[in-house]
Amino acid sequence: MATFKFELVSPERILFSGDVVSVIVPSVEGEITVLAGHAPLVATLKAGIVFVQTTDSNGKEFFVNGGLVEVNQAATTILAEHGRFIEDVDSAVLDQEILTAEMKYTGSHNDDEKKRLHDTLVQLREFKHVFEQRKAA
Repeated sequence: MATFKFELVSPERILFSGDVVSVIVPSVEGEITVLAGHAPLVATLKAGIVFVQTTDSNGKEFFVNGGLVEVNQAATTILAEHGRFIEDVDSAVLDQEILTAEMKYTGSHNDDEKKRLHDTLVQLREFKHVFEQRKAA
């Protein structure tokens, strides 16, 4: 299977860098599956899981909250506002993300910023619900 270069970068560190078979990305427009040779695009990320398929039978998951994905002929790059290894995510982490967004929302006086933060809160709450159901299964 054809591979391509992929990087997932958070402000704190590079979470992943290497050749992959595919990447599934949670964008605000819906999930995007990127394969080798994908058409160029830039999309905004929402809170969710990035699934990175490294081989035909192996994959890795990461939590992201906001940011951008850029796909071009040479590589795919995610610049996440917040990113973590999925193993480092639990309800307490998600509650903290929600609390931080709520505080920013309350303190904002910019209508565009308030709308973006409201959307982020909706996405985080939805993701937390799905995440907790997934953990319970």
